[in-house]
Formats: sequence, C-alpha cells, structure tokens
Amino acid sequence: MTEQILAVQRMQDYIQANLDTEITLGILAKESMFSPWYSYRLFRGLTGLTPAEYIRKLRLSKSAMRLKSGDCRIIDAAFETGFGSVDGYQRAFFREFGRNPGEYARNPVPITLFIPYGVKFRHMRKEVIDMENLQSVFIQVLSKPERKVIVKRGIKAEDYFSYCEEVGCDVWGLLTSMDSQCGEPVCLWLPAPYKKPSTSTYVQGVEVPRDFGGAIPDGFDIIDLPETEYLMFQGEPFREEDYCEAIQAVQRAMDRYDPAVIGYEWNDESPRIQLEPRGERGYIELRAVKRR
Repeated sequence: MTEQILAVQRMQDYIQANLDTEITLGILAKESMFSPWYSYRLFRGLTGLTPAEYIRKLRLSKSAMRLKSGDCRIIDAAFETGFGSVDGYQRAFFREFGRNPGEYARNPVPITLFIPYGVKFRHMRKEVIDMENLQSVFIQVLSKPERKVIVKRGIKAEDYFSYCEEVGCDVWGLLTSMDSQCGEPVCLWLPAPYKKPSTSTYVQGVEVPRDFGGAIPDGFDIIDLPETEYLMFQGEPFREEDYCEAIQAVQRAMDRYDPAVIGYEWNDESPRIQLEPRGERGYIELRAVKRR
C-alpha cells in the first residue's frame, strides 16, 4: 500500500474524529505529511471529492440523522453543520438530498446518506491474507420473526465487492437512513426462490415488520421472510484494516461447523445474513438452521 493512500486515509480518519470542529486544509496537510497543494490533489484523486465537499457531505448526513430522530431544530442543525445561515443550510440540504430539512424532519423518507469509505480498504482486498492466526468465533442460536426485507438487487453479484461494482456503494447510505427492525441494514445471500431472473444472489436491504406500509425507494423490491432460527457466528473485535481476515476467519468457522452437535441442520431455504463488519464488535454472519 503506497504512502499516498495512507496519507489520504489519515486525512479521512482526522475528519471523522473531528467533524464537529473547524477543519482546514492546513490541518489536513499536517495529518497527511504532504504540502497543502499535494494533499488536496491526493484527496480529490482518491476520494473523488475535494476535502471541503467531503466534509460538507458528512456533516449534512449527520444533521439528517439528528433531524430524523427529532432532537434537533433546523437552526441548530444549520450552525452545527458549519453554515452561517439557515438559508444556506437549507439550500445545501436540498441539493444533497432533494428535499428541504423541514420537510424531511416532518416526514423522514429514505435518503442517500454519505458513507465515508476509507481509501485503504479498497486496496486491501488485493493483498495476500495470512490465515495462520485464526481467532475465536462465538456461536449462538437466535430466532428472527416473520418479517419483510426491502432489498436492492444486483445483476450477478455473489459478494460485497461485485455488488458494489454493479450497484454502487451509495446504496448503504440510503439503507442507513431507513428504520430497520434489527437496528441496522443487512446484506443477504438469497436462495433461488427469492431471486428474480437475471438478478444477483447477494443483495443489501433493511428488515421491516410484516405489516410494513411505508415508502419503498425506487428500484427496490420487498420480499417476505418466514420466522426462522439462525446460528449467529461472531468473531473477535478486530482492527479496521484487518477486516478481510476477520471475515474469512468467521466464514471458515461456519463452513467447518456441524450444527448436528446441537440438534440442528442447515436450512438453506432461508437467506444467509451478513452484518456490516465493525471492528469494535467483530464480524457477524447468520446462517439459517432447523431442528433435526
């Protein structure tokens, strides 16, 4: 991994940790350890955004989540986001999300939030992974009730990376803005009965109650899932840069595990579920089971 990639990652990490303070190009240049001019070029080249655009998108997305929760006034959101006036904030919010903040606060329909993907993670998937030091994996039986899942289908995707290439990574930002029955978006590998012709096995979506009657974003589908028991496989906490190893450790443990030892067998008629890899909690996958 090049020093340029690591320099941009340091700038991204600083922005994430100091989003509520003033962030200048000079400060970011110190983090990158390059000149302001070169830091600006690197950041724009690897993220597709200028530092100012990147920061504004992050702050607007943060303010949208506060407006949705109902604990923030428009004027407070404007000044906390760094705008000098409510009018300026409202115009920026509308350009970003296609609706004004007051309208969104009253009716928080799905919007595409900005998700700051670290540039170094795009390159790690190409590196050789050492699987010698496998971590412990925690296994638990849990039950999911009858529910619906609002999903965005891909074309041929079988995993996260090919899905992002087909659909784009912005889908996760939209899903994050939606209320989920399990508290967060999910990724699923769909069995054949849940797939449509010429669509992907791997999809992303949100679980909602079986009587859900809210808005479904354009281009999304909704599928019904029965009450199902799952084995949840959860790895140890990991450093963010080690996410590939963390995923593979859990998936290898799942492949080797025989649920018959606890009186179950695999139920491949229900989707396998992947949660967002977060270092502080460990990587999590759920695979459906049924009693023998």
